[in-house]
Amino acid sequence: MRQNLVISCPATSRSGYGDHARDLIRSLLAMDKFNIQVMDQRWGNCPRNALSKDDIISKLILPLGPMNSQPDIWIQVTVPNEFQPIGKQYNIGITAGMETDKVAPEWIEGCNKMDMIIVPSHHSKVVFQQTTFENKDNREKLSLQKPIHVLFEGLDIDVFDKIDPRQAPEAILNTIDTIKESFCFLVCGHWLQGSMTHDRKDIGGTIQTFLHTFKNIKNKPALILKTSSATFSVIDREDMLNRIDAIKKQSGIHAKDLANIYLLHGDLSPEEMNALYNHEKVKAMVSFTHGEGFGRPLLEFSVTGKPVIASNWSGHVDFLPNNFTFKIPGELKEVDSSALQEGIIIKGAKWFYVNYGYASNLIKDIYRNYKNYINSSRKQRKYVKDNFSLDAMTEEFTRIVNDNVPKPVELKLPKLKIPKLQKFPKLESTNG
Repeated sequence: MRQNLVISCPATSRSGYGDHARDLIRSLLAMDKFNIQVMDQRWGNCPRNALSKDDIISKLILPLGPMNSQPDIWIQVTVPNEFQPIGKQYNIGITAGMETDKVAPEWIEGCNKMDMIIVPSHHSKVVFQQTTFENKDNREKLSLQKPIHVLFEGLDIDVFDKIDPRQAPEAILNTIDTIKESFCFLVCGHWLQGSMTHDRKDIGGTIQTFLHTFKNIKNKPALILKTSSATFSVIDREDMLNRIDAIKKQSGIHAKDLANIYLLHGDLSPEEMNALYNHEKVKAMVSFTHGEGFGRPLLEFSVTGKPVIASNWSGHVDFLPNNFTFKIPGELKEVDSSALQEGIIIKGAKWFYVNYGYASNLIKDIYRNYKNYINSSRKQRKYVKDNFSLDAMTEEFTRIVNDNVPKPVELKLPKLKIPKLQKFPKLESTNG
């Protein structure tokens, strides 16, 4: 007997949460254990066009409005302050977790409403387990009371892998062909709130460091920024360009000595992102991120076999081992007030700031001695394919479900013993 399962998630969203949600649904389908329905949710202002009409997930989406019946199993993929226990038998909360060293009290309270929590990295798990708050009565601490498990975000090798350059989508080929440099560093991630060097991905600090690193070099590499704030509008694109120009002006470097920075702004499909990662002009990915719950673009890029340069802290260190990738040291500091988000990134929380001097020397050496770094990067490709594929994620997800979710109980009625009919003496009728 199959249990009815509803998963509430941004299934149609073009976002990191949307990608994760779709992978979770496909893993649940592969388990072949449940009657699955999907409650699609909005995710900020991100476009909701990630699914084709023919995609099997599209056929599972519930119509708008209340559910007809209460599901046996309820899975909710969102930030924890939104968790609600809807399932009759079991409730699972899945969240990307936290980029800082502590979570908000609302997140702990939300997690404690569910039966089990799933996060994508050991960093997120530890942060949830170590965060505590004093309750108002000071008699007991608010802390996580429910079991928490790590389930990494699996890479779809059918999409993200090496491709024949001639098979790349034309839009990518036409775009990258306009770049004159043959050696480009790639940065991927939203450019979110926060003053200079304090936005979560540290896009500002990355640009600043890149410009100063290569200002005195004759044949400069280029920096490709695949970024936006939250939308792909013309206004958003102009805002990104204005931010880049402001950093150039503030650098104090003469215009003729500035390395080129190219903004790639717009909605790219997974196939187009894979083509970008694998383009021959894109030589390495760099991330000065202050913190990641997981760091999906870093995983996607690492399967190219090209160097990955990233902060040595938080979620992505799970899949970027030191012997195959290149980490930037730094230190934990309190999040600047300009980057705080009420109920999410809270005052007093810390995240990671890279050592810009070390980062500068590293990217310069990778540019000058690229061949010295390729052998290690190629080993990273095999490591990811062997350990962080979507199939491996499905296997681990199945184990977590089998070990924790209660199985349906089949009612077995006892067999009734039918008594034998007794033989009664034959009655004879008499006349008279």
